[in-house]
Parts: sequence; structure tokens; C-alpha cells
Amino acid sequence: MKCMNRLIWPLPALLVWALAWLSFGVLQSWAPWWAALGAALLVGLAGSLLGATWWRRLMMALGFPLSWLVVSAGAVPAWLWLLPLAVMLLVYPLNAWRDAPVFPTPAGALDGLSDRIALPEGARVLDAGSGLGDGLMALHRAWPQALVHGVEWSWPLRWASALRCPWATVRRGDLWQVDWGDYALVYLFQRPESMSRAAVKSLGEMPAGSWLVSLNFPIPDATPVHVAALADGREVYAYQAPLDEVDHASVEDDEVAGMLPLRTPGIQVNGQNLYPRKGRPGGRRRSH
Repeated sequence: MKCMNRLIWPLPALLVWALAWLSFGVLQSWAPWWAALGAALLVGLAGSLLGATWWRRLMMALGFPLSWLVVSAGAVPAWLWLLPLAVMLLVYPLNAWRDAPVFPTPAGALDGLSDRIALPEGARVLDAGSGLGDGLMALHRAWPQALVHGVEWSWPLRWASALRCPWATVRRGDLWQVDWGDYALVYLFQRPESMSRAAVKSLGEMPAGSWLVSLNFPIPDATPVHVAALADGREVYAYQAPLDEVDHASVEDDEVAGMLPLRTPGIQVNGQNLYPRKGRPGGRRRSH
């Protein structure tokens, strides 16, 4: 496994895919095609376990079956190609497209802040957009005395993160609709475009002294109290409420410019929609 991890990515994936195809070709010469296919799938799955991260393991495992489908497309019913799209929409529904893709929080990413941010016993912390639960694990590792909560729109990811983190409370919901004022610390690993909206949520809901922590993406025009550097070069930014003033007009411009998907509920602050619902990105604003 150490030898595999030393290889430059994507060489490990290419090696696993090549080994799976080699197994399929050799076995197909004397075994039924379905037996050769099953054996090759097992080879690819076993090889994927050597991946350094979960998303690399996923790519290594899916490489052979997807390429086999492409090669065998002539023998595959047309409707079968809709299955990957259906799976993608199930895991990553339209309402979540404005948020970050499913990128995991590195293990121990928040350890550098645990000695700088003191949370009392039983403090509630939130992973806003918990994905597969890596952020929940990082929160629990950094502040084991805290009560860890997560919110995730995709119900398969919500189920997976709850299964991986039985000590956490994970519910399905929109991270922009949840009241952040209920938490001593809110953790985000989103997108650069999301950070101004996060600042507006924090200003409107988070009590003085609470913390907003972001991996990799700072809040525009706000100075973090703490910055922790990770081994891979990324940084974690910690802001204490109340934040510096945020330009609300620029945030609304982002919303109108199409940063939200169709029929999104938008951002909710203190139980009220910050911006009205829009039938389409770039739709006419309602005066308020």
C-alpha cells in the first residue's frame, strides 16, 4: 500500500484499471463472460482499497466498470445510460448544486484550532453540509467534549454520515435554512462564492463569541482571529462573531447572478428569507 501511495496520481488508478482489464481478458478466453466480468470487478474493488483517500478509492473502483460499459455500449440498452444520471441526482440533488461538491475534510484538519478555541462541555457544534461525515469526525476529534451536529441535503449522504458517525446528530436539511444561532461553532467546507452568504448568516444569527470556521476559503473583507495551516498547503480560517460588516448588496448580486439553483429557498436568517424565491437565476428582484 505504501508503494502505491508513493506513485503520482493518477498512476495508481491506471494500474488498477489495467489489472482489472487484464484479468477480464485472460479469464474471458476460458470462462463465461459474466464470470470474467465479476472477477475483474473484484480485482478493481480490491485494488481500490489501496487508494489514499475515499474519492481516489471510488475512482479506482469505478474505472473498470465504467470503461467496460463504454466498450460494450452497443450491447447495452439506451435507458441504462440514464442510471448514472439518476444516481448522481440522488446523491447530489439540484437544490445542492449551489454548494460545494462532496470533497472530504482531511483527518485532523481542525486539530490546529482546538487549543485556540476553547469550547465548554456540551457545546453544540455544526457541520453545515456534512457530506459523508469527514467534517463531523474532524469536529469530534478536535473538540471531543462538544455535541456534534450535521446537516446535509442529500439523503443518501445524510444516511452515510449518520452511519459513520453514530455519536453525532445528523439530519437532512438545507444548511442555509438551519438556524446557526443554536451553535457555539459552525464549520464549513464550501466554495469561494458561498463565503459572503455565510457571513450574512453569521451576522444575522450567530451570538457574540461563537465561531465560524471555514476550510480553504476565507470570508471576503473579514479578518480571521485564527489561521491554521495544513500539511497539504490549505488553511483553516476561524472567525468570531460578530463579524466585520459585510456588503449585503454584493451578496444579493451573487444570488441574482445565478449562484442559486432553480426554485431554491435561498438564505434564511432568523426564520425569514433573506432574498425572495426566484423562478429562475437572474429573475427580477422584488423590492424590500
